[in-house]
Amino acid sequence: MLKGISPLISPELLKTLASMGHGDEIVLADAHYPGKSLNKKVIRADGLKIADLLSAIMPLFELDNYVHYPLIMMNPGEGDKLDLKVEASYIKSIAPFCKTVPSIERLERFKFYERSKGAFAIVMTGETAKYGNIILKKGVIT
Repeated sequence: MLKGISPLISPELLKTLASMGHGDEIVLADAHYPGKSLNKKVIRADGLKIADLLSAIMPLFELDNYVHYPLIMMNPGEGDKLDLKVEASYIKSIAPFCKTVPSIERLERFKFYERSKGAFAIVMTGETAKYGNIILKKGVIT
């Protein structure tokens, strides 16, 4: 254990966050996400909800303020409805650590999967919310 670092952040996740550079992306994925099929670097965070993990990550992580959308979520598929409570819970976890909470870009499912292939890492969580996946783009500390 380290002082000031949430116990929700595993040593592997901490190393990954520290190793990322400006513009690198990390995917916080739900329990159903095909992480291993999309990316070689997969970190397990089983049992954790993404909103809780965001609350643990954000004190350590600067979002990229040089892009319009440093936050990306999956758009619901045709015939599915967006549960706005999912996004709201993520914003609630992110907001205390941002001067201004950036808007969230929405990508179609297969475009989101394609984006994940180039991510620095995918974190597989225990999240069960439909379309609960989110990508964070790392910025620079000002």
